[in-house]
Amino acid sequence: MPINQITPKRLADTIVEQLETMILEGTLQPGQRLPPERALAEQFGVSRPSLREAVQRLAAKGLLTSRQGGGNFVTDSLGASFSDPLIKLLENRPEAHRDLLEFRHTLEADCAFYAAQRATEVDKAHLTKAWQALDACYQAPSRENIEQEGAADARFHMAIAEASHNVVLLHTMRNLFNLLKNDIVTNIGGMYSKQAATRQGLIDQHQALFTAVVEGRADDARAIAGEHIQFVQKTISEHTENERRRERALRREESHRPEA
Repeated sequence: MPINQITPKRLADTIVEQLETMILEGTLQPGQRLPPERALAEQFGVSRPSLREAVQRLAAKGLLTSRQGGGNFVTDSLGASFSDPLIKLLENRPEAHRDLLEFRHTLEADCAFYAAQRATEVDKAHLTKAWQALDACYQAPSRENIEQEGAADARFHMAIAEASHNVVLLHTMRNLFNLLKNDIVTNIGGMYSKQAATRQGLIDQHQALFTAVVEGRADDARAIAGEHIQFVQKTISEHTENERRRERALRREESHRPEA
């Protein structure tokens, strides 16, 4: 039986694999600057020429970019499935908001389920920090802080996606981050027009979701995440319908006014 010779793996190959893993698992994020060459070589315990070769190969793959005098960065548009023009187009379509909420129902329920099963202590600490930032927004609500709260809300859901340790779920959520953040801001704007009890429901759901994930209650986390999106869907639908009725009533009032 012929036996093939085993070719030893080049050091640069090992470095490439390590950096690719860090990008895939989200340790290195799009747009993030890599440590300086000397520091990174020391962290890996490799020579600078081997590291330089690995970086060049990753750049050739489109995973890294080099900036003159600025170091090496993970490619900004890595995995970007939605371009800025498409995001703007979706933002202006009510039916797209409905579709996004339906997509979030499936996506975030799975993220919450796996996060509750797999979150490490480091993940839980990160999620706790994200929840505290969101809760701080809840403690000082105002229309002026809607964008800040929307960003905190999106980061909270991203922290759950990261804790799921499913790279496909993570990168799907990350690629939709800007669209998700803008959608949440729109939703929060609608929430402010509702009764205080409605907004309190939103706060209670996030609190319950956070607790279920950190306590490892996977089925509860999935159910709460799904109920949360259904609640938002129902509230926004009611808000949209009320706005249509108000506009219809104003048009009727305008048409019934006597001419000057």
